[in-house]
Amino acid sequence: MKKHSARVAPLAAYGTSVLTASIIEGEEASENRTENINPDNNVKTRCQTCTSAFFKIFWGFLVILSVSSSWVGTTQIVKVTYKNFHCPFFMTWFSTNWNIMFFPVYYSGHLASAQEKQTLIKKIRECSRIFGEEGLTLRLFLKRTAPFSILWTLTNYLYLLALKKLTATDVSALFCCNKAFVFLLSWIVLKDKFMGVRVPKITDTNLQTILFTPHDIKKLLNLLDTTKTIVAAIMAITGIVMMAYADGFHGDSIIGVALVVGSASTSALYKVLFKMFLGSANFGEAAYFISTLGFFNLIFISSAPVILYFTKVEYWSSFSALPWGYLCGVAGLWLAFNILVNVGVVLTYPILISIGTVLSVPGNAAVDLMKHEVIFSMVRLTATTIICIGFLLMLLPEEWDEITLRFINRLKEKKNEDQTEDTTESSVHTRSRSRANGTVSIPLA
Repeated sequence: MKKHSARVAPLAAYGTSVLTASIIEGEEASENRTENINPDNNVKTRCQTCTSAFFKIFWGFLVILSVSSSWVGTTQIVKVTYKNFHCPFFMTWFSTNWNIMFFPVYYSGHLASAQEKQTLIKKIRECSRIFGEEGLTLRLFLKRTAPFSILWTLTNYLYLLALKKLTATDVSALFCCNKAFVFLLSWIVLKDKFMGVRVPKITDTNLQTILFTPHDIKKLLNLLDTTKTIVAAIMAITGIVMMAYADGFHGDSIIGVALVVGSASTSALYKVLFKMFLGSANFGEAAYFISTLGFFNLIFISSAPVILYFTKVEYWSSFSALPWGYLCGVAGLWLAFNILVNVGVVLTYPILISIGTVLSVPGNAAVDLMKHEVIFSMVRLTATTIICIGFLLMLLPEEWDEITLRFINRLKEKKNEDQTEDTTESSVHTRSRSRANGTVSIPLA
């Protein structure tokens, strides 16, 4: 019996998952067609789809609340810790060491949920393929992990430094600019094309044709897709300038803005280089990679806090005087945030993870307003709003133009169907009235 594999478009071209199927000749094919025609199977398929979407949305709301709460909690605990203990690099180093627990947490979840359980060694070998087919070697450990570990440390260290200069609301809002920086760096480093979309010249003679030609509408939507990314980047830059202008370009404000922008830039560079050198990664590979970052931090960066301690840059009287409760709280919430971001991609829609991140801005604003009694000026509120809108613009899916085009076509089809139904009802009503009056309509030849 021969099988002909059905060819499908790449997964990236669709917003939903694409299932590959095989067309089987003979009786099996007829049985499959019979099952597809059966209305009970169609009803079951629709119910399963609706149930799956419901659970994804349900988990999505939980993940949104968890992501935003963990990030708000991390930021606010750091602000409280700074009252008696200002050692941002030690806090960064201590929190990054907790990344070692990422892979053990992932493997524990694998043992609890997977039907076909794998041994720890086999799982490590499988997840280490993110570094290559040979897995993780000493050379690759130093070559691949070192730059990402440095970028990770810089991102968190600059973020913690900025929290000493600015409010938690300002820092979390400015950090949202990393989406726009990812776009700009992708264009520069990865050579991602975002220009070159041409649309036909609109004149009085072809205006009506262009408005109703699906091909030209698609071109216009592609141009809008290009425009929204540029507008989002411009809004991010505008928000940064307005935030710095809030205190007149002097004092701690301008330094704090520069620190957050530096943190957002290193975060964007981390993401772009990850895509460039390591490509996409599943949940297990991401957990394994982040755990290797924790090991690198523990082995090679542990000397930095010691040097800062003896040079009196970050000094504390004794280890017993360290606020271990706050330090463990920051590290635990930071680890929980990273786990939730990676788990959320598996449980729900990725866009909801980003929404949870941007919701940390109003969350921090509420805490700053009620607990710290921070008064927000109109300039800061405007800058925060502009940055958040730009962040949300970047969250629009890449195929949003296709979705919009399909929505427009559906509206047209529905309108045509309604017109056809109205015409049919009108003709039936006319014939019924003619019969009631005793007249007969004779169609003309």
